[in-house]
Amino acid sequence: MSRSSFWRTAFFVGDLLTAFFSWSIFYFLRQAYIEKIPFKADIKFIEGTLLVTVLWMLFYTIQGTYADPKRTTRFSVLRLTFISSFVGTVILFLGLILDDQVNSYQDYYFRLLLLFGIHFGSTIFVRLFLATRLIAHLRKPGCGFKTLLIGGSEKAVEIYQELTLLPNNTHDYVGFVQLNGSDKSLEKQLPLLGHFSAIQHVLNEHHIEEVILAIDSTEHSKLREILAKIDNGKLKIKALPDMSDLLFGFVRHTDIYGALLIDVVSDGMPKWQQIVKRLIDVLASCVAVILLIPFYILAAISVKFSSKGPIFYLQERIGLNGKPFKIIKFRTMYVNAEAAGPQLSSSDDPRITPIGRWMRKTRLDEFPQFINVILGQMSLVGPRPERKFFIDQIVERESQYLHLTNVRPGITSWGQVKYGYAENVDQMLQRMKFDLLYLKNRSLALDFKIMFHTVAIIFKAKGK
Repeated sequence: MSRSSFWRTAFFVGDLLTAFFSWSIFYFLRQAYIEKIPFKADIKFIEGTLLVTVLWMLFYTIQGTYADPKRTTRFSVLRLTFISSFVGTVILFLGLILDDQVNSYQDYYFRLLLLFGIHFGSTIFVRLFLATRLIAHLRKPGCGFKTLLIGGSEKAVEIYQELTLLPNNTHDYVGFVQLNGSDKSLEKQLPLLGHFSAIQHVLNEHHIEEVILAIDSTEHSKLREILAKIDNGKLKIKALPDMSDLLFGFVRHTDIYGALLIDVVSDGMPKWQQIVKRLIDVLASCVAVILLIPFYILAAISVKFSSKGPIFYLQERIGLNGKPFKIIKFRTMYVNAEAAGPQLSSSDDPRITPIGRWMRKTRLDEFPQFINVILGQMSLVGPRPERKFFIDQIVERESQYLHLTNVRPGITSWGQVKYGYAENVDQMLQRMKFDLLYLKNRSLALDFKIMFHTVAIIFKAKGK
């Protein structure tokens, strides 16, 4: 079991026990001392306690409590526990306690505060205990986050020396990679793992968890390329505060670590929103597949009679973390449309069938991709997936495109809504700007806005 899995399990089990016992204690006190009736550990009590415990664990999971337990701090534990305890207690009160027989409204307030106090008190005690043990573990030599420095200049030496002097250090420095030449004094303190050109090999071989950009001012021009290659949505990337003006516009900044480092975050969507987004994707897609069965039948007949060939068209696209998958679409082109090699379609493309032209304008050819969403390959909203053939051409001109593979591709996207289908690489670069803007600002609210505009395009049949 990995260290992350161990601590995730520890926090999960701790919450499971406190959720079970806090409700049990509350139920006992409510009956024995408030309602003045004999307490009975009957089947009703057991079923109710198990149900409440399951609800608490679902709530914690949606909140993102177990997404990355090694990043836990005592302050974040206190904040998240207070919020979840308050919201969860109010929900339980409205659902299970509001119909209690009481003499006055003060009894309601007392029961609400009693439940909150018991649950919050027991939960925060266990969580703070685990968080303290976790932090102490990370501060032990060799137990911290496996950290890589990028840069080998005198500036990198200064940064490394300052970092090692910080109290409560949780970094386990594996080594460094150089951009150009390296300062020999840094090689005396850290292993040289190679040149930046081999960064992916270094990250995978040494299981790097954090990267510190220790680059000199003469290397700032390479910052965009560096981020494009290392920002995979999993690594923690940190930089100097005085580089913030260089990073402004394509990254976000969050927690300040002392006066030295800041986090560089490319995806600002909170963990709980990411979990809710995935739940919405699956539920909405399941409902859509069922409700659209009559449309699928009519569309299948239309495609079949429009030209010879299969009803569906499967094409390999690049998805989350650069993994290929088969995207499902209703066929809108004649068979062997790409006999001469990969080609992008245009508005007057003769390869498109008559029914296919209408389906493209209404985006109806994308409807089978609800299956891709259910399989976890796509999302309802996200950057449109492309073929590797065209991605390679785009990355040669703009490496930032690689950021788009850090999230699940979508059936619809901000670029698709604002720009539409791209007919060449230049247009793909223009559409990419909208998708990058979405990536840096994505939220559930923005997803709903994009879906609203997509529905409008479907009914107006004005898709490009």
